[in-house]
Amino acid sequence: MPCTQPSPNYTSPSESRGYLLAHTNGGLNQMRAGICDMVAIAHIINATLVVPKLDKKSYWQDSSNFSDVFDEDHFINALANDVKVIKKLPNEIGSSMKAVKYFKSWSGMDYYQEEIASMWADYKVIRAAKTDSRLANNNLPPDIQKLRCRACYEALRFAPQIEAMGKLLVDRMRSNGPYISLHLRYEKDMLAFSGCTHDLSPAEANELKTIRDANDNWKVKDIDPMEQRSKGFCPLTPKEAAIFLCALGYPSNTPIYVAAGEIYGGDSHMGVLQSRYPMLMRKENLASSEELEPFTNHLSQLAALDYIVSVESDVFIPTYSGNMARAVEGHRRFLGHRRTISPDRKALVRLFDKIEQGKLKEGKYLSDHVIESHRNRYVFLSIIITYNTQKRHQ
Repeated sequence: MPCTQPSPNYTSPSESRGYLLAHTNGGLNQMRAGICDMVAIAHIINATLVVPKLDKKSYWQDSSNFSDVFDEDHFINALANDVKVIKKLPNEIGSSMKAVKYFKSWSGMDYYQEEIASMWADYKVIRAAKTDSRLANNNLPPDIQKLRCRACYEALRFAPQIEAMGKLLVDRMRSNGPYISLHLRYEKDMLAFSGCTHDLSPAEANELKTIRDANDNWKVKDIDPMEQRSKGFCPLTPKEAAIFLCALGYPSNTPIYVAAGEIYGGDSHMGVLQSRYPMLMRKENLASSEELEPFTNHLSQLAALDYIVSVESDVFIPTYSGNMARAVEGHRRFLGHRRTISPDRKALVRLFDKIEQGKLKEGKYLSDHVIESHRNRYVFLSIIITYNTQKRHQ
């Protein structure tokens, strides 16, 4: 594909000058992006990349290794013409030959070719202490961008056991017809991080603030929840997602896969969405506890299952523009511009507030307004028409 095909001027890796160690940070999709950056950086500075270490200390507290989440051998082989990748650092490398470096965020080629590559004069190993947002997205040579693309969509394949379970979940969703994957970002960590408390009880809001205050990595502590929401910085609540889906014209018998971790407040916040869309599915009711047992207590692996089902869905709707939303949308474009509907949260909040205040009722006016306001974000009306036609003919 053009996104991944190197140009005639692309050169295979030069002789390695040393080793690049990468310690990823964040959730699954933040780690994926960081790994792709590290692949490109290894090529730029003529380094041998050691298979990256996954984050085990973040909020997720996941003990998974790289090979538990990704197909390690495939990763190494798929990048053979781009970067030499090895599973572990050679035993003979001494600690005195290692340097720990916090790469400057959003740096371009010059930074890595000059400042970072100059470290080879004194060190055989450079360890990237963090991997998030470490390579500029703009003004890079096309072949470096394509290398990142190859790393993301061709080399980073999930481990066989995850791929198999993901396919099983997709097949079970497909047995009910075309389906929506709803990335419902209404989880405790997301709400605590964003400071969003709409529709929560005072006790729930206080619990989230306590979590935010206790996390040293979350620098903003004092957040105005109402201001956050009015600016469109909050994920849709499950109730708001239900209203949005209805306004788009999706019937109540639409199969919906909820791609998310544990929803904050559980049934107390899911009631409206569940009542309007009874065919609401999750991993836990598509597969038995025995089938899911190998992935239990490994949030990165469970997130990988959601990723697979979301990429394969007929329509993907993220309720918040976070790392997974962007990663899945990009992957769907790569596979053939599969449609994603991104809610205009700032515009929707005004409508939701009018509904709550009794100034607006759900119905044709709301539906026309929602559809028209989202028309330029993605042309998705044909998806809804096709979707409903498919449902009628089943």
